[in-house]
Amino acid sequence: MNTVENNALQVSGVTKQFVKSDGFRWPWKRNGNGRKPVVAVNRVSFDVKRGEVFGILGPNGSGKSTLVRCIATLLLPDEGDIAVFGHDVLREEMAVKRLINRVSVDASFFKKLTPMENLVYGARLYGLRARDARKRVLEVLGRLGLKKESVFQPMEEMSRGMQQKVAIARAFLTEPIVLLLDEPTTGLDPRSKREVQAFVEELRDTHNATILLTTHDMQEADALCDRIAILDDGKIVALDTPAGLKSLVAGNNGHHPTLEDVFMELTGKRLVREEDGNVQD
Repeated sequence: MNTVENNALQVSGVTKQFVKSDGFRWPWKRNGNGRKPVVAVNRVSFDVKRGEVFGILGPNGSGKSTLVRCIATLLLPDEGDIAVFGHDVLREEMAVKRLINRVSVDASFFKKLTPMENLVYGARLYGLRARDARKRVLEVLGRLGLKKESVFQPMEEMSRGMQQKVAIARAFLTEPIVLLLDEPTTGLDPRSKREVQAFVEELRDTHNATILLTTHDMQEADALCDRIAILDDGKIVALDTPAGLKSLVAGNNGHHPTLEDVFMELTGKRLVREEDGNVQD
């Protein structure tokens, strides 16, 4: 893959499929031997420019999280290439890991430990000194609206939303130049969402960070993303700026189209199948 200096992320022809055996309940039909490959990501290609916020929208089961895991080196693509600032995710895995961090909706912690203990542990793995990490933890969690006393309570005593803020802080802590946010604001109340979104913008503007964001929040995508790819059945069905995507759909009763209108229009067939019960996530 050719390296373009202005590109932070290059994804070219990436395909990832899985095979389920008879020992697992699987909603898709099986072939004669009880095993059928399911293509989660199907020949996906796009570039993300340095300093860009690039969004990925799609229904549940469309392949968003699988794609993010491939970029994060957690899964190996079956076909295609992925490079982060020119570093191939397969041949230069450790170099890629030093450049990225990831937030997922199902982040794991040591639940008996406090946010401070969890985050300092994570920071030490990235080579930060404990003293510097503690100072940075208080700063980041404060910006995310977490009260200081909560920083020293066991994680198991915190709400789902507060735990997600700690997960976001863990990713921000190392100031990565490529940040992979996989539905980062799921489970957060409106105020917390705004705090996280403001911090994402600040991280991009002050640290020149490049951000890949998957979300089901159309307003969040519209407000934060420079460009958006819409993924359905593992394929990109549209890629443009928010304004460009909205120009693809006609207005209704004098109202300008929204990203939700675009999403429904481009993924409508899949949504109908889900309502009919023929497709499950």
